[in-house]
Amino acid sequence: MCAAYGAADRASLTVRRDIAVEVKIGVLHAPREIVLESGSTAEEVERAVADALAGKAQLLSLTDDKGRKVLVPADRVAYVEIGEPTTRRVGFGAL
Repeated sequence: MCAAYGAADRASLTVRRDIAVEVKIGVLHAPREIVLESGSTAEEVERAVADALAGKAQLLSLTDDKGRKVLVPADRVAYVEIGEPTTRRVGFGAL
């Protein structure tokens, strides 16, 4: 397999694996909300939501911490809840 395969996609990802922000998106006429953990900062998520709701973009596009994209039509967004950034724990330490 070529080493350059997908290198452009990996280079454009700005996802931090050590910090996660939980984002909940309510969609009109949908019984469940969309929940994802994003490696982006809370400010970046807020900016993307504000751009979509202001009409600058037709889709609200967010990327989760595993690199998957979530696309929601901007006119169907009911609410967005952005959680506090949390640092991921590693290991089996005491709770």
